[in-house]
Order: sequence, then structure tokens, then C-alpha cells
Amino acid sequence: MHYSSCPRLESVHIVWSEPDPPSDSLFKFLHHVIESKSTVGRRVKLKFDINKEDSLNNRFIEIKDLETDAVFSIDDDVIFPCSSVEFAFDVWQSAPDTMVGFVPRVHWVDSLEGNGNKFRYGGWWSVWWTGTYSMVLSKAAFFHKKYFKIYTNEMPASIREYVTKNRNCEDIAMSFLVANATDAPPIWVKEPVGVILIPPP
Repeated sequence: MHYSSCPRLESVHIVWSEPDPPSDSLFKFLHHVIESKSTVGRRVKLKFDINKEDSLNNRFIEIKDLETDAVFSIDDDVIFPCSSVEFAFDVWQSAPDTMVGFVPRVHWVDSLEGNGNKFRYGGWWSVWWTGTYSMVLSKAAFFHKKYFKIYTNEMPASIREYVTKNRNCEDIAMSFLVANATDAPPIWVKEPVGVILIPPP
């Protein structure tokens, strides 16, 4: 709930795909944390978006009551300073149809396989080594809320099926969806000092 202290945050939505619903004690605890971090005269809303199916596609299901155009998609294993999030939001406002994020990746045509229709995926070290990137991941990124609807209702079902089956690549799918819709590259905001990585339990 660190982000509830960020000054322009309107609401926190937790995508919940566990077999059991969140407990009352968890909800009360998180609500208390949000209230303790919120400034005077500003109330941040908390909502659990509960899903019956356990699929990574759930993170991009349309949020019907979302009041803002901007969505900051963030994984639960990383924390960015509010100042960095605010800066990325300002960048996004200058290009609200694009994806603006902190986690770049790169892909290129695999010259050893296929006829130009197969690609290789490079992680952070490939970005660092080549000095280029071709996508930003939704691990920590801003995008317009309209892409929720496009992802769920217009993107080829075979892609969502792949994501569900392999429990991977939903972030790549969203990045390519936005790039395809805008015919424009994503914007990488370089990772600032002060990022906290949370180890798995």
C-alpha cells in the first residue's frame, strides 16, 4: 500500500485470483494502511477485483467503475518511489495512447529459424548490451484504461489462451497490443535510485 501516499493516486485495485476470497482482516488491515498514508482531505479507494478463474489475463480485465484514464500496472514484488511514479505519469500525460514504463525488453528476428516470422526475446541484459529496447512490460507501467477492453474483447483469443495455459507473456501481449493500436513505440522511463525489489516468500 506504499502507493497510497502518492499525491495523485485515485484508487487501488488488487487483482485477486486466489481460490478463497480475501479475508475481512486483510481488507481491514489494508484499508487502515491506506487511510494512514493518505493526506488530509484526500481519500484513496481500495477495491479487490475478484476473479473465479486463475489466469494472468485477469490483470487486464476491464474495470467498470474506474474513474481515471491512466492505469499504473504494478507487480507485487517491486516498489517504486512516488517521485518516480509521478514523473512517469507526467510523461504518460504527454503521450496518453502509448505505454510508459520502467521495465524495458527487446525482441528481434531470429535469423536461424523460420522465414522472418520467428523472434527472439531479450531480457534486461540484452537491453543493456545493445542499448535498445522494443517493449516495456506491465510489471510497472502506465497505459490508458481503454486497453483493458481491447485486451479482453478484441485481442485474438488464441493469445489469451496461450497466456492462461503457460501462465506467462501477458505483459508482452499488452505491450504489443498497445504498440499495434498506436503504431508507435513504448516509452521507457529509466529505473530510478530507490527501487525496492521484494524477494518471494
